[in-house]
Amino acid sequence: MDVGVRGREASASALLLTSGASGRIRALFSLQALRALLALFNAVVLLLLFPFRKGTVISSPLAWKSTAASTSRRALAIRRVLEDSDADTLREYRLLPTSRGHTIFTHSWIPNNNTPLRGILLLMHGLNEHSGRYSRFAKQLNAHGFKVYGMDWVGHGGSDGLHGYVHSIDDAVSDMKMFLEKILNENPGLPCFCFGHSTGAAITLKALLDPKVEARIAGAVVTSPAVGVAPSHPILLVLAPIASILLPKYQCSSAYKKGLPVSRDPEALIAKYSDPLVCTGSLRVRTGHEILRITSYLQQNMKKLRVPFFVLHGTADSVTDHVASKKLYVEASSTDKTIKLYDGYLHDLLFEPERDAIAQDIIQWLNSRV
Repeated sequence: MDVGVRGREASASALLLTSGASGRIRALFSLQALRALLALFNAVVLLLLFPFRKGTVISSPLAWKSTAASTSRRALAIRRVLEDSDADTLREYRLLPTSRGHTIFTHSWIPNNNTPLRGILLLMHGLNEHSGRYSRFAKQLNAHGFKVYGMDWVGHGGSDGLHGYVHSIDDAVSDMKMFLEKILNENPGLPCFCFGHSTGAAITLKALLDPKVEARIAGAVVTSPAVGVAPSHPILLVLAPIASILLPKYQCSSAYKKGLPVSRDPEALIAKYSDPLVCTGSLRVRTGHEILRITSYLQQNMKKLRVPFFVLHGTADSVTDHVASKKLYVEASSTDKTIKLYDGYLHDLLFEPERDAIAQDIIQWLNSRV
């Protein structure tokens, strides 16, 4: 087990911001939130018992607001791609329709300096962020001959859906598989790797448990994977599924972006939370439930993972549990597996002050497998 890179101790900061599964999960499924949910249940029961008049239509402004907002987000995501090409990297985007009627935003970073292609990599971002945030990392991979693809999963970045809302995490898994199939067919003969961060890592790991996907993937890199998230009280495991059905889009007022830091770099935090493609609103009930659901699934199926993988985690991460990453490393059936723990580092590893050294750790692992 490679437990490496000792960094500077995280210093106290006046700017406390968070993302991913983070403190929002704990806040959403806290006892304070439980009392709020029980009050809402009471209101829902009264509503169901109240006789509606004939012809009454119940409507919500969320539908058209979501469509308008996702269109605006997509326009911004496209503009950023078009402005991001340079002498070393060609940038392209593509819109993919799904069987559910959603449009998924995807884009790519292609080496543009006569660097021979050695492999491809699909990048899956974390909860509430978007794949465009990883452009620096993608261009570092380009320099080593890797063509990189990014996908904004539903409700995120330039893709359709209410911002930050995940009705079913399995939709994201299915969309990832669909996109993987496309890029594999477009790049015959090149080894394909997957990269996932936080909840994106959980989505990646679940996709890789599919034998058909496993057979076509050369390896996976996961940073701060969401394989160990739990509510603050066991009773919430019973109430969360009910609440996610009755009040799926309800936002808990106690769950907001001010909380534990995800990076020791203040500038990285400011850049993240001033980005309109990053969702900074309160976590919705259904989204929280879906994260708990995929976490539970992975906890029960770690032994089935056989793909070569590299898991990286900061020991000071207060969003996802680095101990769960160690459990993943120990229990997975993969014969080619590596773990690296970064002492004192936080959740967003590729946005820490030592981001370039961490990127080189990943590139070195990839280079040794092509």
